[in-house]
Amino acid sequence: MNTIRSVCVYCGSSPGRDEAYIKAGHTLGRSLAKSGLRLIYGGGTKGIMGAVADGALKAGGKVTGIIPRFLINKEATETALDKLDELLITDNMHERKHSMFEKSDAFVALPGGIGTVEEIVEIMTWAQLGHHRKPIVFANIKGFWDPMLALIEHMTTEGFIHTAQRVKPLVVNDPEAIVAAIMVAGSSVDAPTEGVRSVIDKM
Repeated sequence: MNTIRSVCVYCGSSPGRDEAYIKAGHTLGRSLAKSGLRLIYGGGTKGIMGAVADGALKAGGKVTGIIPRFLINKEATETALDKLDELLITDNMHERKHSMFEKSDAFVALPGGIGTVEEIVEIMTWAQLGHHRKPIVFANIKGFWDPMLALIEHMTTEGFIHTAQRVKPLVVNDPEAIVAAIMVAGSSVDAPTEGVRSVIDKM
């Protein structure tokens, strides 16, 4: 039984320097919608964030935006936020991340900056600690994540990732193939569909 119903996408609130990043965002959003999967994301309406949401909405998908109050005017516009079918406003980044985790059955990292890295690394950390087995995907658009993946391999080789078997992110180069990879991964393990409250409360 496939447990994937919603997918969290981490990505930049800026477009980046290569148009392939924005295109990948649109493609992923559209693919999620066509597969009947809800998009969970950071609520931004600009950059790659906006592209993912726009792709999903234009394809008739369901979109949940989760954004801290202080970022609304920086990463989004109120007019654009009105187009989302669900908007959750949190008091801080901590609440935002926990809410995104709880509502998501899988995670995808599109190109982004420090915030994107921090978010996907935290999800990997929780997996390493055994707190979840939800699929994790690096959308390696034009090799964007190659340095990150090399670092993870280096840390493993040097003996700093002792439970590497729990941290096996999928690496998908083609944005068209991301959803299929998630669905396969979701059907191969008994992934929990919700965050574990007892675990989240401790973090």
